[in-house]
Amino acid sequence: MKLYVNKWARLKALSLCCLLGFASSPALAQEANNTTDSIKEAIASAFEVEVTAVEQTPYAGIYEVQMGTNIVYTTEKADFVIAGNLIDAKTKSDVTSERVAKLSEVPFDTLPVEQAVKRVIGNGERKVAIFEDPNCGYCKKLYKEFDGVDNVTVYTFLMPILAPDSMVKANNIWCAKDQALAWGNWMGRNVSPPTAKCEEETPISSILALGKTLGVQGTPAMFFEDGSRVNGYMPAKKINEVLDRQSQVVSQN
Repeated sequence: MKLYVNKWARLKALSLCCLLGFASSPALAQEANNTTDSIKEAIASAFEVEVTAVEQTPYAGIYEVQMGTNIVYTTEKADFVIAGNLIDAKTKSDVTSERVAKLSEVPFDTLPVEQAVKRVIGNGERKVAIFEDPNCGYCKKLYKEFDGVDNVTVYTFLMPILAPDSMVKANNIWCAKDQALAWGNWMGRNVSPPTAKCEEETPISSILALGKTLGVQGTPAMFFEDGSRVNGYMPAKKINEVLDRQSQVVSQN
């Protein structure tokens, strides 16, 4: 009988602990929300920036403060800010770079590819979208690199941000009878696109707004089918490696 009573007492105690745990979970969640909200307000007010999110990191007392795809770190009281990369001492991994890459991902199927200049190489089964300025030197260099890339469809979003002349060229290219030819002649052969006018409004203003929303701060900016992005120029070999890797990821999903 004594053994039975002890077991019953332990069972009641365990049940009480579980009930207390469930009861405290909403309170703990609310407390966590209050902390992140107060940090968000404090940082936004102190630095006059738009804070998009605040998350607690796995590291004791450290919170991640997101401003778009930019990240800084602070404490629960937001009494100071650390701007720089957080490195995990055990794994030696760059936590900040990994988080920025994750935050920068864009689902490829959300991109309005119908508003892009389309270039098909080979069977075009792989895909990449690129924000480019017609007067961007590295964009021209990147265009030629795709001569060494097989089986890819390149969607170029015209993003004229470097000079007033960039807008003129972008409009002429978009309004050309053969957009891909006009773009290729300019980027690959330095043949200026002839003056052209569209019957309907071009999507260039929309692309400029989209680029701002996605945090595109310079050209070229490449977006791959697996959601990843690469800012800047890449040689053909690296492009093929990324396309091969992202094709595997897409096929697994």
